[in-house]
Amino acid sequence: MLTSEINRAFRERLETGRALLLPGAANALSARMIEQLGFEGVYLTGAGVTNTDMGIPDLGFLTLGDIERHVSAIRNISNLPIIVDADTGFGNALNVYQTVRSLERVGASAVQLEDQLSPKRCGHFAGKHVIDLAEAKNKIKAAADARVDPNFLIVARTDACATLGFDAAIDRAAAFVEQGADVTFVEAPNTLAQIRKIPQKLHGTPQLINMVVGGKTPILGFDELDRMGFGIVLYANAALQGAILGMQNALSLLKQDGKIDERGPLADFNTRQVLVNKPFYDNQELQYAPDD
Repeated sequence: MLTSEINRAFRERLETGRALLLPGAANALSARMIEQLGFEGVYLTGAGVTNTDMGIPDLGFLTLGDIERHVSAIRNISNLPIIVDADTGFGNALNVYQTVRSLERVGASAVQLEDQLSPKRCGHFAGKHVIDLAEAKNKIKAAADARVDPNFLIVARTDACATLGFDAAIDRAAAFVEQGADVTFVEAPNTLAQIRKIPQKLHGTPQLINMVVGGKTPILGFDELDRMGFGIVLYANAALQGAILGMQNALSLLKQDGKIDERGPLADFNTRQVLVNKPFYDNQELQYAPDD
């Protein structure tokens, strides 16, 4: 399927007003699983890529090239819309323009940009700072101007709740809509009252809420968040946290017993091959095999 068709369908899905449950993927393998389980989209998580590729915390170490490589890999194996966490856009407004062009070209459906001061950090870490509103607005405008496909979405995130207060975060999100943002994302609200107010105060534009297990935001059920009026309910790193637990369990058993077999906490061999679509490649090998 062409990315333009994926993007058009994704925009239409968000315009229905029904919330979208969106898991995060740190790589193409987890994106494949997300698609196989029937989710409607995938979020490429910058924190997840940093943790899995580098083994270090989400403190602004990613480059545009790192993200491009993962977007390209996911688009190669999936027809899901991909929202891409592009951190701060890797620089100023000119850098943001190039970031959007590059990520759209390799198959992204949307790009998420935040207003943190570089080097950024995970939205649920302490010590965040945000840039001036005028600069943040210019970066969102550059992102909106850069897109080629009108259905490519700009997701504008603000981390101002932690530094300037909740009301300032709402004001920033509204300002980003005026600059061309299609979805806004007030990161790390820390009370139920704040969560309820986000879609009320920013009515008319889809809102993304990030459910970080162990983070600053209370975890609420999908149906409740849907009724509140959120457009996207994101679990950016639930798959990664589950994978970490799975690796700990499997490797602890291996260390303890000196062996592990099909009775261990493992996906079986065939499940693994189906997940990576080996039957397709087997058929391709037969199709392109030389005649005897």
